[in-house]
Amino acid sequence: MAQPRPYRQYRWIIADPERLGGKPTVRGTRLSVAHILECLGAGMSIDEINESYGGGISPEAIQETLLVAAELADRPCVAA
Repeated sequence: MAQPRPYRQYRWIIADPERLGGKPTVRGTRLSVAHILECLGAGMSIDEINESYGGGISPEAIQETLLVAAELADRPCVAA
């Protein structure tokens, strides 16, 4: 199987059409950036996220998740 391609310049975030429909995802997991943000927003710690979802989320992956979220939130939204 081919290695998933990084999302933009990120090391830990990938966007692969074969995983979660191409949503930005943490490398080595099936956890989307959006899901991790939901967990963090609900007050979960990195340790709690790892315990709940089988590990694989490093502090560096969390940092990149937040950077991707900031990047996506800053995009202009244009109605069709």
